[in-house]
Amino acid sequence: MFVDTLDLAEMSFEGVEPAATGRPSYHPSVLLKQYIYGYLNRVQSSRRLEREAGRNVEVMWLLGRLAPDHKTIADFRKDDGLALRKVCARFVELCREMGLLTTASVAIDGSKFKAVHNRDRNFTRAKVERRRAQLEESVARYLSQLDTADRQEPTEALAAKVTRLTEKLTKLKEELGKLTVYEKQMLASPDQQISLTDPDSRSMATSGRGSGVVGYNVQVAVDTEHHPSSSPPAGVSSSAWPRCVAYCRGRLPGSNRSPARCDLSQRTVFSMS
Repeated sequence: MFVDTLDLAEMSFEGVEPAATGRPSYHPSVLLKQYIYGYLNRVQSSRRLEREAGRNVEVMWLLGRLAPDHKTIADFRKDDGLALRKVCARFVELCREMGLLTTASVAIDGSKFKAVHNRDRNFTRAKVERRRAQLEESVARYLSQLDTADRQEPTEALAAKVTRLTEKLTKLKEELGKLTVYEKQMLASPDQQISLTDPDSRSMATSGRGSGVVGYNVQVAVDTEHHPSSSPPAGVSSSAWPRCVAYCRGRLPGSNRSPARCDLSQRTVFSMS
């Protein structure tokens, strides 16, 4: 294994040589294997790693049935941070030796494109809760006005006001019913968000405080190894390709894109999310 080929003492890991007295600590190779396992499997919590060592057969085999507690795991990451960075550097060197990495430069950038979509027709959990609170507040206000009207002497003006308030209450109740339907659709979606006009667009935060946009996040990756392609890359429609090219060359209003950052003379891959 990769960990077994490393000189942990040279990398300044603590506990490589056990102390002359006292109970020996866990060898850093055991903790490093557990650390790499957690990184690969997105298990970051030291307490979760402790549980995995006691129930996961894969981890039991990897650690030789040893089970470090969460404090030992946390202290290892805290005290051996510099050594862990050296391990990462050694892994990159190994990948280059095996030809898995090249020296080609890759530039990655992205931007948010606004969709033709009203923000009021995009619903998230927070928006649904906020909209429901607004509607319920309006209903309560109109009901209060109706109660006040009932205590007054009947006149034509009062009758017209009551009719108008009743119509508003009916519309608000219809809006609450629609909101319930949208909430069910929103909760059933994978990212708990729906857009009614353009289903593929999503609400995203922007640099302005408290602002946002309903649109697309376009990611551009350019390498210096491959050659240009005269046709749009896979996943990009022929109608969207000219706009993507213009964006990368800084020819779209507000793009402020430097051609050096996004060189379309190379092979470019676009993905939209």
